[in-house]
Amino acid sequence: MLSIFKKKQKSGYPRSFAKRLTWRIMLRMLIIMGIPTFLVFWIGYLLVYAGAAVISNRLVKGEYEEIRRITSDLYVASVNNAPVIEDCLDQPDKMMGLMERMLKKNPYMRSCGISFVDNYYPKKGRWFCPYAVRVDSTTIETKILGDKRHDYLNDTWFKEALSRNEGLWGKGYIDSIDHYTPLVSYTMPIHDKHNRTVAILGVDMSLEWLNEKVRLFGKNRRMRYDDSISVTTNVDEDAEWSADHNIYYFMVDSTGTFLIHPDRKRVLKDKFQTYVGDDPDNTTQDILGLRSGNDSEFMLDGEEVYISYTPVKFTDWTLALVIPSIFVNIFGYGIGGIMIFMILFGLLVVYFFGRRVIKKAAKPLKQLAESANEVSKGNFNTQLPSLKSQDEIHLLRDSFEQMQQSLTKYVDELKTTTAQKASIESELKIAHTIQMSMLPKTFPPYPEREDIDIYGQVKPAKAVGGDLFDFYIRDEKLFFCIGDVSGKGVPASMFMAVARSLFRNVSAHVQEPHVIAKAINESMSENNEMTMFVTMFIGILDLTTGVLRYSNAGHESPLLIGQDVKELPCDANLPIGIEADWAYTVQEVTIPSQTAIFLYTDGLNEAENEYQQQFGDKRIVSTANSLSPLQYQQSEQIIRKMTIAVQSFVGNAEQSDDLTMLAIQYTKQ
Repeated sequence: MLSIFKKKQKSGYPRSFAKRLTWRIMLRMLIIMGIPTFLVFWIGYLLVYAGAAVISNRLVKGEYEEIRRITSDLYVASVNNAPVIEDCLDQPDKMMGLMERMLKKNPYMRSCGISFVDNYYPKKGRWFCPYAVRVDSTTIETKILGDKRHDYLNDTWFKEALSRNEGLWGKGYIDSIDHYTPLVSYTMPIHDKHNRTVAILGVDMSLEWLNEKVRLFGKNRRMRYDDSISVTTNVDEDAEWSADHNIYYFMVDSTGTFLIHPDRKRVLKDKFQTYVGDDPDNTTQDILGLRSGNDSEFMLDGEEVYISYTPVKFTDWTLALVIPSIFVNIFGYGIGGIMIFMILFGLLVVYFFGRRVIKKAAKPLKQLAESANEVSKGNFNTQLPSLKSQDEIHLLRDSFEQMQQSLTKYVDELKTTTAQKASIESELKIAHTIQMSMLPKTFPPYPEREDIDIYGQVKPAKAVGGDLFDFYIRDEKLFFCIGDVSGKGVPASMFMAVARSLFRNVSAHVQEPHVIAKAINESMSENNEMTMFVTMFIGILDLTTGVLRYSNAGHESPLLIGQDVKELPCDANLPIGIEADWAYTVQEVTIPSQTAIFLYTDGLNEAENEYQQQFGDKRIVSTANSLSPLQYQQSEQIIRKMTIAVQSFVGNAEQSDDLTMLAIQYTKQ
C-alpha cells in the first residue's frame, strides 16, 4: 500500500480530501492496531464475564422472588387461618374440616396439621393432630395423627415450637408418614382465650416440588410435575446425576444442608461444604451466613464454576445458581475472536471502499456542517442544502431538518415544563411543611415535668412520606403511637394524616390501646379501594405507676433500654386497614425508672448500604447496648446515636424508605 501511495504522489495527481482522509485513517489504524487488538480480545472476554454476572444475578433474583412468593403465600395462609382455629378451639370436630379447606385454598401447600398439647381434649386421647395431605392434584386425604408410634409430643420440633411461641420456617426433614418425601414446614402457635399456647399449626411444602419448580437447567430430570403440588410421573428415578458441565440451581440452609439440588440423593442428606474445594474468597461463609454475592473462581464438585447466590428473606435459606466456568471461558474467547476478526475485516473494507464513500460524501458534509453551525447558534430556521442522493447523507440532512423542528418545539415545551416543575416542587414543599406540622416538633415537649423525657424524628424517603408518630398527656397518662404506611409519596402521606387524626380523636375518649386500634382499623378499612394499610404501635403509659398498656398492629417490636436492652414482647396482630373486624389484643408491662421505650419503623432495620446489606436488628441492639445503662434525659441521645450508626452503615446509598424513630424515657424516681 505504501508503494502505491508513493507512485501516485510522484505522477503529479492532485491529492484530494478524500484521498488524504482515507490514507490518514488507514495509516493510523495500522499503527495503533496491535495494542487495541489485544485489548479488544480481553475486553470481549471480560464483557462476557460481566454479562454472566448480570444474567446469573437476574436469574437468581427471579427464582428468589418465586420462592419468596410461595413461602409468603404459606405464611399468609397460616396467619389468616390461625384466628379461625383459635375461635373454634371449643369445637374439636371442626379442626379436620379447617385443615382440608386450608389445603384446598393453597395449591403450594403439600399438607397441614394442628398438633395439640398433651391431653388437650380428654375425650380425644393424649394425642390429637387433625392432618390433611394432598395425594394428587384432585385428591386430599385426611386423618388423625398421634399415637405411641407417632409421638409428636416428644418430637424436638414440637417442643421448640412451643417454647418459641412465634411462627418460623423449620429445618428440612423426611416425611414421617411416607418416609420418602423431603419437606420443610412453617409452624406457628395457636393460643386459647387466656393466651396460652395449646397447639402448633404446621404447613408443609414439598422440597421435591420446589426443586422441580426452580429447575431450569440440568440433566437427568427425575420428576415431572403439573402446575399443582402433586407429582404426576416418575422419570429416570435411578439415573445418576453428574455435575460436569451442568448449569443448575441449589438451595441450602444455614447449616449447609441441601434443600434443593438436581441430585435428589443430596437433598436433606448431604451438606454443601462436602463438595467445596478451594475457597479463597470465603464464599462458603457468605452463603451459609445468608449474604448475597457471586464468585467466578469457586471450586464445587471438583470443577471451577461461576456461582451467584442470595438469601431468601425471613428464612435461613440461600439460593444459588451454578454455571461451569468452561462455558463462560469458551464463550468469552469466542466473542474476543469474533471481535478481532471483525476488526481485520473492517480494515479491508475501509481501504477498498472508504475512499469512494468519503469522496462522495465530503462535499455535502461541509455544507451540512456549516448549516449545523448556524443551528447551534440558535438560528433554527437556517436553510439546509438540497441533496439529490438518497443515502445516509440525505438521511443526515433530513435528521438536521427534524432536529430544527424538534429543537423549536423542545424549547417551547421546556419553558412550559420548567414552569410546571417549579409549581409541583413548590406544592410538594408546602405538603412537606403541612405534614411535618402535624407531627410533634418541639423537644423537649414537657420541660416542666421530671417524670418523662421524649424525643422523635421523621426522615421521609421522598418530599412527603407515610411514617408518623404522636403523643400527648391526658389524666397523667402518656398516649403515644408510631406508624408506617405502606408505600411512599403523596398517597402514603394522606393515609398517614388520616391515621394520625383518628388516633387523636379516638384516644381523646378511650383509654384502652386495643380499643383505639380497633376503632382506627374499622374507620380506615371502609372504602379502602387502594388497599393501603399502616402498621401501628399504640401505647398508654401511666406516669404515676409506670404501667404501660399497649397494642401492636403489625409494627416492629420496640426496645426497652435501661440497665440492659431487651425487646418488648408483642402479639401478632394484622396491620390497620386490612381486615375491618380484626380483634386487637392488649398487653401490659411495668416500666422501671430511667428506662426508655425506643420505637422505630422498618426504615431503620431495613436500611440498605450500596451492597444491598440491611442494617438489621442486631446492629440496632448493639447501638442501644452502647447507651445502656441510661442516665437522666437521654432520649435525644438515643435518637442521635442511632442516626449516626445507620448513616455510617448506609454510606452513599440512596434512602429507600421513610425513617422514623421515637424515644420515651420514663424518669420518675
